Amino acid sequence: METEETITKGDRTRAEVLGAAHDLFVSNGYHGTSMRQIAERAGLALGGIYNHFGSKEQIFKEIIIKYHPIREILPLMESSEGETVDEMVHHFAHTLQDELAKRRDYLNLIFVEIVEFKGAHLPQIFMQVFPIGLKFAERMFRKRGELRTNEIPLVLAAFLGLMFTYFLFTSLIASRLRRPLVRLDLDKLVDIFLYGILVERPGKG
Repeated sequence: METEETITKGDRTRAEVLGAAHDLFVSNGYHGTSMRQIAERAGLALGGIYNHFGSKEQIFKEIIIKYHPIREILPLMESSEGETVDEMVHHFAHTLQDELAKRRDYLNLIFVEIVEFKGAHLPQIFMQVFPIGLKFAERMFRKRGELRTNEIPLVLAAFLGLMFTYFLFTSLIASRLRRPLVRLDLDKLVDIFLYGILVERPGKG
C-alpha cells in the first residue's frame, strides 16, 4: 500500500521530469531531445523515468496539455469586463494578447506539435479548450439584440483564429522587419472582426 509520502515523492518526480522535458523540447524540439537528456536534466537515472512515463511521446503529450495557457486564460475569460459585446471582446483580446506574450514557450511547443507530430495531439487539446471558450461566447450571446448570428462555435473559431494569427504575425514577422509593411493595431483588428469590412452585404439592400 502506497503511503502519502510515497505518492508525494512520485508526484514531485513526475513534475521534475515534465519541467526538464519542457525546457528541452522548447529549445531542441522533440526529435532533438532524448530520454537520457531529460533524465540528466531532471537529476534521475534513465531507468527512473520509465517508472513514471512509458515513452517520450507520453511526456510530450502531458506537457502540451499541462502547460496550455488556457489555465491562466480561463479565469480572465470568465471575468472579462464590459457592458456590451464590443467592450467585452476588446477587453478580452488585450488580455489574451498579454497572456500569450508571457507564454512564448508554448508557441514553440505548438510548432513542435505541428511540424514533428503533424498535429496528432491537437484534437485532444481542442476538445479541452473549445468548451471553455464556448462559455465565454455564450455569455456574449446573452447580450440580446447585439449580434446578427447565433453560430456560436463559428464565431469563437473565427475569433481564436484571428488572435492566433495576430500573435504569430507580431511575434515572428513584424518584429523582424526593418520597416513593417503594416502596423497591426489590435483594436482595429477586433473592430474588423466585430463589424466586417463591407459597407453593405451584397443582395441585402
